[in-house]
Amino acid sequence: MNSKKIEQLHPSRTRRGITAATRFATLIGDYGTSDFVMKRGGRLPEITIAYESWGTLSPNHDNVILIFTGLSPSAHAASSKENPEPGWWEFMIGPGKAINTDQYYVICVNSLGGCFGSTGPESINPQTGKSYGSDFPELTIEDIAKAGHHLLQELGIDHLHAVVGPSMGGMIALAYALQYPHECDYMVSISAASRALPFTIAMRSLQREIIRCDPHWENGHYHSSQEPESGMKLARKLGLVSYRAAEEWHQRFDRARVKKERRKGSPFEIEFEVESYLDYNANKFVGNFDANSYLYLSRAMDWFDVADHGGSVNAGLAKIHVKKALIIGVTTDILFPIEQQKEIAEGLIKAGRNVEFVSIDSINGHDAFLVDRDHFAPVIGDFFAQT
Repeated sequence: MNSKKIEQLHPSRTRRGITAATRFATLIGDYGTSDFVMKRGGRLPEITIAYESWGTLSPNHDNVILIFTGLSPSAHAASSKENPEPGWWEFMIGPGKAINTDQYYVICVNSLGGCFGSTGPESINPQTGKSYGSDFPELTIEDIAKAGHHLLQELGIDHLHAVVGPSMGGMIALAYALQYPHECDYMVSISAASRALPFTIAMRSLQREIIRCDPHWENGHYHSSQEPESGMKLARKLGLVSYRAAEEWHQRFDRARVKKERRKGSPFEIEFEVESYLDYNANKFVGNFDANSYLYLSRAMDWFDVADHGGSVNAGLAKIHVKKALIIGVTTDILFPIEQQKEIAEGLIKAGRNVEFVSIDSINGHDAFLVDRDHFAPVIGDFFAQT
């Protein structure tokens, strides 16, 4: 793609999840066309990708680690001089940490279709002068990987030391390695899957339906001043239940009750502390994430299937040519069960790839990669120390 502009955000800009550390690349043109062409046939006249970076790019541009995020985080994975606020993966990225920015140049992107600076449903459609809303083209995991690849091209980076991703980001890392098999030396896929299971599809489908049933959704063309907050709140609560393991809920809350002074006496009000926790986190999420982005990214995960790249999962995985892959799963993950990470590892091994598979016994379920520093940091740190 051709670069229209690469800029650093001015501190006065006020958009969701964007700070002085956020940079933007606005890209136009896609391999001889004037548009960014998407897997399911859609086109965008241009795309903007928001990203943050840490460390120093080597003279040969050979020390780059690209990180794709899960569904809801922004590109702010770690703190920096421009933004000292802790990032969503603060314990993992930085000087001397598992992903060592004294050695590597680390880039984290906000996904295409997201709402933290990258082009997504709430972006302005240049053809109408209004937000795309549900007119945004159908989005796939492969499109998100492709957008990350085009960003690297505009930054003058034609080869990655590693591509890394947890959850949805792990799917995107797989898609990246599939689509650009000779442009990446190492891959780290965490709590991801080669394709979604029926249970996972059902959970995400229900979340999307809850959002769409909110009368304020307006078929995807809601005004920014009246978003489908009730639908988003309920969808987020359902998601939170699937992100953690039952034993963690039991140990953290058991049957603890909300103190009487916090109750209002309303019918069917929140009575248990676990209810209060879900309510607090859902309220924090609402207003900070665009409902349509939630719908598009969620559906992209359901659509993703490595078998689309070869006729079967193993045939698709055989197209990945990294020097070594690290595949991590969590035994208590009900959203992306450990068997799915085993499937990825075994498929890569059958294809003759060098694979390290790590099963982590963490109480934190799917979200363990965000909070379980003691289990995750040593595994990822050892992997990169060996590379």
